[in-house]
This record gives sequence, structure tokens and C-alpha cells, in this order.
Amino acid sequence: RLLSLTTFSFDIFGLEIYGPLLAGATLVLTGQDINLNPQALLALVKQQRISVLQATPSTWRMLIDHPQADELKGCKLLCGGEALPLELATRLLALSPQVWNLYGPTETTIWSAQYPLTPTQPQPWLGGPIANTSLYILDDNLGPVPVGVAGELLIGGDGLARGYFQRPALTAERFLPDPFGAPGTRLYRTGDLARYRADGVIEYIGRVDHQVKIRG
Repeated sequence: RLLSLTTFSFDIFGLEIYGPLLAGATLVLTGQDINLNPQALLALVKQQRISVLQATPSTWRMLIDHPQADELKGCKLLCGGEALPLELATRLLALSPQVWNLYGPTETTIWSAQYPLTPTQPQPWLGGPIANTSLYILDDNLGPVPVGVAGELLIGGDGLARGYFQRPALTAERFLPDPFGAPGTRLYRTGDLARYRADGVIEYIGRVDHQVKIRG
């Protein structure tokens, strides 16, 4: 039973509505008045016997700061949309052993990477690709960088958008031919800096530019 907290105009809503319905699960919808009220949200979690929630770190902090945060115990907690601080990840793990850090820009259709957190490994790494997705960390010449060296993260796979509506120049700048894939496949330049750890897990470092997120 998944509780959807995302407005329908945000791409993440696609996962919240189609994921549970395709799996034969139950989707519970809320209104904006409840989404901004932690007490009402936590009461709904209890009333509807919610087992899965997906939210941004900002929303998770609002919920776990509430005295009734124990209603989240045993739920599967999915976190994405913003960088997840280690301190917050640790607090989420105190409520549930099933916490996932998720990553993906809108241009690659919701999520592209995932990493399950554990009490012994709470660090919210970016992780690895989801199914039908490829992740590459490349230098300025679009060559693979060695393990431990920072580069730009590029994403390929079935989730890529066709481009930006009526913005062909920007589309050509951000969506490139995939030098590692089949003819006609493409990669999306995320503008995110990342590096491979020795264990093969990807670590997010920051931005190659000064992009900021405003209102989601």
C-alpha cells in the first residue's frame, strides 16, 4: 500500500501511480492540505496501513521530527529529489530497515539509480543503475575516468526523453550520441559530478555548474 505525496504535475507521480497499480498493489492519494500537515499524514499512514512511502529529504525531515513519527516503523522508505544527508539517512534507518536513496533527473524519466541503505552502511551513495539504464562517468572528452576520479555523470537507456520541447539547440547540447551503445542510442549529460568507488558504487559529488533547484 503506497501513499502518494507527489503532485500530479511532477514526474515522480508517474512512478507512484503506475508502480503499485502494475504490481497489483494499492495506491492511496492525498490532498495538498494533508501533504503539508505531518500529523495528518502520519495519521493517514496508520489508518490506511501504508507500507511504502516516497518523499524528498525535506518532507522526510518534517515527518520524522513529529512526535508520532513511529507510525513509519516497518514501512519501506524511498528518498529522492534532493541530496540525502547522512544524518537524515541514519534517522530514517532508525525507523525502518528498508531505506532507499534514489536518483534521477526528469530528462531520464523519474529514477535512474538506486542504493539500499543499511544500519552498517548508512552513507547515501548514488549507487548503481536501475534496469534498462546505463550510467557513465566521463571526462571532458567523453572518455571514461578511472575509479576514484571525478567526472560528469551521463545516463543512457530506455528512460531518456526525446529532448526539450521546441528547444533543438539545448537538446543537441544535453542529449549526445552514445559512443558505447548501439547506433542511434543517446546519452544525457546530467551536469552532475560523480566518481566510482573501489566497490563499484557511484558517489555523487556536486554540480559542474551553479544550478539550483527552486520549488521542486
